[in-house]
Amino acid sequence: MLVCWLLVVFDGYDLIVYGTVQSSLISETGWGLNKATAGTIGSMAFLGMMIGAIFAGRMADSWGRRRTILGCAVIFSVFTVLCAFAPNAAVFGSLRLLAGIGLGGLVPSANALVAELVPTKWRSTIATLMMSGVPIGGSIAALVGIQLIPAFGWQSMFLVAGLALVIVVPLGLKYLPETLAPVSAADKAARKAGGKANTIKEPSGFSSLLRAPYLGVSMLFALATIATLFAWYGLGTWLPNLMQLAGYNLGSALTFALALNLGAVAGSVITAWAGTRFGPVPTAIAAAAVAAVALMVLVTGPSVTVVYLMLVLAGVGTHGTQCLIIAAVASHYPGHLRGTALGWALGTGRIGAVAAPQVGGLLLAAGLGVNSNFLAFAGAAAIAAVLLAAVGLKLKSKSSISPSLSTTGASNV
Repeated sequence: MLVCWLLVVFDGYDLIVYGTVQSSLISETGWGLNKATAGTIGSMAFLGMMIGAIFAGRMADSWGRRRTILGCAVIFSVFTVLCAFAPNAAVFGSLRLLAGIGLGGLVPSANALVAELVPTKWRSTIATLMMSGVPIGGSIAALVGIQLIPAFGWQSMFLVAGLALVIVVPLGLKYLPETLAPVSAADKAARKAGGKANTIKEPSGFSSLLRAPYLGVSMLFALATIATLFAWYGLGTWLPNLMQLAGYNLGSALTFALALNLGAVAGSVITAWAGTRFGPVPTAIAAAAVAAVALMVLVTGPSVTVVYLMLVLAGVGTHGTQCLIIAAVASHYPGHLRGTALGWALGTGRIGAVAAPQVGGLLLAAGLGVNSNFLAFAGAAAIAAVLLAAVGLKLKSKSSISPSLSTTGASNV
């Protein structure tokens, strides 16, 4: 579990690192970037994540958790390091896309593995704490950026990602177990035992998610994740640049990003406790509402102290909501669908992550100002709260008719 968490930390670092270097790419590279095109490049990693999350989740259910996790870690590390040597914006964006495939595939695969290593009653807590690695990685990116960018340039930020290759991947090769039973052997045994034995095992794959009894809740989980990731990754990509546009220097802008990510770390801990105590879905509704209110307060132009506080709350709310969605998905679906379901929610949810940097850049390019971004992200958080309320109603109505829920920990939901 510690190895998986460390890989998620690097996943978070590699995601947030673009936000820390975005201003440098616009002003120093000579690539001709503006706010809109910088937003497009920011979306490339999230587009790759959408691809990676969808297919790696399915791969983890068929090929194995261990190989999928380590393969994704190698992919995102190698292509992130190569970003430091990109000669132009097109190559840089392509490398971010390829790195994103590994970034997106790691989280659902790691969560599926960890969910199978802990008792059902702890699944929600551990899934939420696992996701604390994302904002911790983002916090490291902000802290490292304050020192490295002025001294060694933006390229140095991408070289740091190589530490995952030389430290964590070898640990994974040694310590990560494989929790998935060999499907082919089971199928052969079932066939030999008789035709009916082969029908006891439900088929895995997206077709199982998109039919009764999972269709409605699968769609709601996906839409809620889209809205949540729009708010979270929109802030992660644009916040340093937004604060610079508001008149702060790079160092101060990065401390605001640090406040957001530290809030997300705190949110992981708070929501882990609250999700176990009150259920992941009700807690997620509250967390999304907190994020929406905090971002609305930023529009009013409060004092610096209040800005820091609201960014901490926005981090708690946005990232906490996403952690709780993952916990709810991991608890709701049976084992043979867990990786696929996590991949589905996180993969389709990347639509929001892809759109957010682009929308943020277009709003700024249209001259609508910094507050337009905060309003857009606040609106997304509010929509997430409404969708999660619908999830709660759906799960409550299904709990009495779906026998699989009682055996997969859905009572916690």
